Amino acid sequence: MSESDAPVMGLRERKKRQTYERVSEVAIRLFLEKGFDAVSVAEVAAAAEISKPTLFRYFPAKEDLVLYRIADHEGEAARVVAGEAHPIAALRRHFLEGVEKGDPVTGLSDHPEVLAFHRLLYGSPSLVARAQAHVERSEVALAEALGGGLDGRLAAGQILAVQRILAMENWRRISAGESVAEVKPEAVAAAERAFARLAAGLPELA
Repeated sequence: MSESDAPVMGLRERKKRQTYERVSEVAIRLFLEKGFDAVSVAEVAAAAEISKPTLFRYFPAKEDLVLYRIADHEGEAARVVAGEAHPIAALRRHFLEGVEKGDPVTGLSDHPEVLAFHRLLYGSPSLVARAQAHVERSEVALAEALGGGLDGRLAAGQILAVQRILAMENWRRISAGESVAEVKPEAVAAAERAFARLAAGLPELA
């Protein structure tokens, strides 16, 4: 590719990303209004002003319209540990930073849109099942970042399970009506305990 071609490719990628974002946002709005199962792919395509075949070129499955919103987090743990001498410490630090700033991926967010999205995601069996593929790909990436092999897969499974359980507990409490201020101190303490146990159980990564 020549230098003159680079800006064109950059523009093309930006437009593609904008289309992904726009169609996903339209779909999520419809799903929140009517329910995931009550909205057809054809209805989403019409609302987004694209054809159904075009929609499927961007999103192979209906569930992907929702999961696109969290796609950037896929492989995040692997990126965090890349080049780190102490992976568990790096992951602990990253998770606690997310708790501190109320990153939705930690479950510690009471923003109405975040809570509505989580209710949509966890309220549909097909979305939960599709999200599992996202988790499995993240697990594979993390295992490779930790050296691969059975040991890498075992460590990755434990780490991602801990992060998922911590996040789900935070989300469960906030969705039940507790405030971020109420949950946060215990969320921090729970994360500290959990990562300390990971460090003890995986000393080669600590």
